[in-house]
Amino acid sequence: MKLLNQAVAVTALNIRSLPQRIGGSAVAVVGVAAVVLVFAAVLSMAAGFERTMLAAGADDTAIIMRSGSTTELNSGLSNDQALIIANAPGVLRDGDAPIASFELYVVVDIQKKATNDDANVPLRGVQSGAFDIRSNVKIVAGRSFEEGRNELVVGRAAQTQFAGLDVGKEIRFGQTIWTVVGVFESDGSVSESELWTDLRVLQTMYQRGSSVQSVRVRLESPAAIAELTQALADDPRVDVDVMSEERYYSSQAAPLSQFIRIVGYPLTVLMAIGAVFGALNSMYASVSVRGKEIATLRALGFGPFSVLVSTIVESTLLALLGGLIGGAVAFFVFNGFQVSTLNSASFSQVVFNFAVTPDLLMQGIIAALIIGLAGGFFPALRAARLPVAQALREL
Repeated sequence: MKLLNQAVAVTALNIRSLPQRIGGSAVAVVGVAAVVLVFAAVLSMAAGFERTMLAAGADDTAIIMRSGSTTELNSGLSNDQALIIANAPGVLRDGDAPIASFELYVVVDIQKKATNDDANVPLRGVQSGAFDIRSNVKIVAGRSFEEGRNELVVGRAAQTQFAGLDVGKEIRFGQTIWTVVGVFESDGSVSESELWTDLRVLQTMYQRGSSVQSVRVRLESPAAIAELTQALADDPRVDVDVMSEERYYSSQAAPLSQFIRIVGYPLTVLMAIGAVFGALNSMYASVSVRGKEIATLRALGFGPFSVLVSTIVESTLLALLGGLIGGAVAFFVFNGFQVSTLNSASFSQVVFNFAVTPDLLMQGIIAALIIGLAGGFFPALRAARLPVAQALREL
């Protein structure tokens, strides 16, 4: 108990004297804040991208593509195969009609507002069932497209990032002019990065006949995907892969998210090493400045343990302050910041918001505490071992 009381007393003394050592302390705080800021900012890209992709996935919706296809772009199904899929067991029905959408996915060039450079933007041909399957899609401006007309509805995120997508505007893809008639939202999911039109119109414009690339269906229940998968596997007329939307979009998000993390974690480690050295310098300078004070405390009966603990606590508190500052700056500056990037899995742009999540902030704080402990240990050890007589003579 005595040792604990001594440690608390010396720690309180150290903290009260911080204003007298503001320069060195500020260096340590800023260094740790920079580490946490970069850590949270970089990894919030991966978190935001994953959130945008996974928000589009539902466990009661299945996407069916040609066997072996990793994306819709390299899939292909005939109209007859699509009809077989839509009428398979496990698909939810509205009366006699299955809740399904045959879909065609192409990529068009549209200028980015920020850079005026062309970007690959997904243009999806859908049937009316697409709006029943994706229950989170809502028209928020204008109206939906009419079947048989060159009309587009555009995702809110696409409209904010790419030029010429305001309601009433006309935009040319190749030799075809399209009219933007509406804007939709889908809870911030990847669907908001897309443009939608009538399937038959898109098939005609791109000379695809009656072929499609995927079929989306609403399942009777999440467990019904097993029944649907087995039924299609047993049908020799089709050779397809069946995935829940949740699984599909998770696989789509993985490559870019992993790349960001591969870059982000080593960068954070390198910066953390620099921050540790900054903390070491700060705490060594603190111990040097307070040499006479420490010696006096030792002469009054305070043991080495209390000096050791107080120095480590001081370093950790400074690092914690830096972590909180870095986390706060990252949250207020980057959280919700909207960008678009090329998704290598689909070769098209995905618009997403950075997401500085509580989990990322907690990881940043833990990293800050580790830096504080590492940066304070050796200076604390030196302070605890400081000979009393030598320190009093030198100072």
